[in-house]
Amino acid sequence: MGDKRTMSTGSFATAPQRLVLYGVSWDEYTRMLRAFADRPGHRLTYDRGTLEIMSPLFKHEFSAELLGRFVVVLTEELGLPLQAGRSTTFRRRRMRRGLEPDHSWWIAHAPQMRGRERVDLRVDPPPDLAVEVDVTHCSLNRMSIYARLKVPEVWRLDAHGFTFQVLLPNGRYAEQTHSPSFPQFTPADLTAHLALRAHHDENEVVRQFRAFVRQRLSTGTSPAGTTAP
Repeated sequence: MGDKRTMSTGSFATAPQRLVLYGVSWDEYTRMLRAFADRPGHRLTYDRGTLEIMSPLFKHEFSAELLGRFVVVLTEELGLPLQAGRSTTFRRRRMRRGLEPDHSWWIAHAPQMRGRERVDLRVDPPPDLAVEVDVTHCSLNRMSIYARLKVPEVWRLDAHGFTFQVLLPNGRYAEQTHSPSFPQFTPADLTAHLALRAHHDENEVVRQFRAFVRQRLSTGTSPAGTTAP
């Protein structure tokens, strides 16, 4: 393993702790995954020899958890199947890339993953949806890794706001106005409810979001005022 590395400074309360290693082989990355298996508070991102190990901030985890609860509400109210992948490590040796999403789910492919205890992307579909919260500017381009792993949709929250990123046939993500998984809803719908965190506890935010979803579905219209699919 190469000895070039960087470590961020600051406490866990005010800044993420980040370690970046260079010249890391795939086997070394695999061993690091095993070493951190019992430490779920850390995220490992690997991209062709560079390994970043990061401990997220509270605001990062809180946002990811709330978005995760929104996904559960949406699938429940729409009657869709759901298989949670949470922060499972998704990796492909052939591509020399791997990461753990902040959250992930199979929705369209949930029946294929029912009862599975391990994920092998050589034969299993990637998750249909992942959540990526980047409030601390990851050193590696995680979106390019999602693209290589062929995750079709990523909900991304960063300093610029909240967006639905959809994988195009050219292998790149593009911002979309509607979620392919939940076409009746827009980023603005979720952003408005994320903002409620400033005045309400998490359960109350989720209750209000569920009421909003039910109202939207009962009208049978999309945000643009046209009939929803």
